[in-house]
Amino acid sequence: MNKNGVKICLDNKKVAEVVERLGGVYGNEGTALKHGSVFELLIAVVLSAQATDVSVNKVTPGLFSRWPDAASLAAADPEEVSEVIRAIGLYRTKAMNIVNLSGMLVEKYEGVVPGDFDALVSLPGVGRKTANVVLAFGFGEERMPVDTHVFRVANRIGLCSEATPEKTEKALVSRIPQGRLSASHHYLIFHGRRVCHARKPECPGCIVKDLCLYSKKTPD
Repeated sequence: MNKNGVKICLDNKKVAEVVERLGGVYGNEGTALKHGSVFELLIAVVLSAQATDVSVNKVTPGLFSRWPDAASLAAADPEEVSEVIRAIGLYRTKAMNIVNLSGMLVEKYEGVVPGDFDALVSLPGVGRKTANVVLAFGFGEERMPVDTHVFRVANRIGLCSEATPEKTEKALVSRIPQGRLSASHHYLIFHGRRVCHARKPECPGCIVKDLCLYSKKTPD
């Protein structure tokens, strides 16, 4: 926003150009969380909150080998689960959440992950971003999960100008070209991790430097 509170962002044509360029760099990237089912994806995303994908990928093979589905994880001792995942942040809380959400899956959905947003966010440990990730990459829906990278990069480049992740999600849904929404989630994440860092973005080598509103107001 400018000093008068007016939102400043790229027009839709430039938004589409940003998506096209980022897709040329990150188009072969998929979700970094390793999973073999929608259930495993759901659990992995819950575990990834305030933790790196790398750290989650280190604990999930052991977790899923012992408790491969909702029924087995629902019956697990949370203390045993916490020991298996203790390498990630907030492991005790997350252990309780994934045991409890597995219990709800068994009780309400016959152990199957529901493909419904409201049902997903009713599960312990599942927020808006997690539900959107599961719907996008577990059920193939066009969704825009907004994590810290997506929020920062989208607003910094000028794809939108919003103050909250939820408003950013709504803006991106309305502005990113049809059919590119879920893929753009990955583009923005990887661009945020590799180029558009939080503290010191690498603007000189950025593929969208000439379009980026942040770059235009930042000296070389």
